[in-house]
Amino acid sequence: MRYEYSAIPAPSRGEKAKDAKTPTQRYALALTCELNRMAGEGWEYVRADVLPSEERSGIAGRATIYHNLLIFRRVVNEEQTSVARTQDRPQPEYPAAAAPAPPPRPEPVLPEAASPQRARIPDTGPTPPAPEKDGAAPKG
Repeated sequence: MRYEYSAIPAPSRGEKAKDAKTPTQRYALALTCELNRMAGEGWEYVRADVLPSEERSGIAGRATIYHNLLIFRRVVNEEQTSVARTQDRPQPEYPAAAAPAPPPRPEPVLPEAASPQRARIPDTGPTPPAPEKDGAAPKG
């Protein structure tokens, strides 16, 4: 039999009610409401835990805070288990049955005015030789 677990924060305050007069009774009512709410969703209460958590405190400091948690579990039925098993298997990055890429689209025919024009460089004939480094004209 497989279980899934859930942890929720325990109530931090009691709930006001006509029958709950003392703080202890109010807290017990809040806890009972949480237990009944989770039981209504199929969760079975397992235990309460106090667990540490390191959290930021101020600009550069850290502090250890303790959280009160209620732990629940419920049975995972075989249908959910088989779905979870197939989801847990590593999947290929590109599925083998992927559809082939569509064929390339033909380029649309653009009117002459809308088509891109190539820059035209006028032909001025041979280029003159570059001057020598010392500034003198080339010999010739």
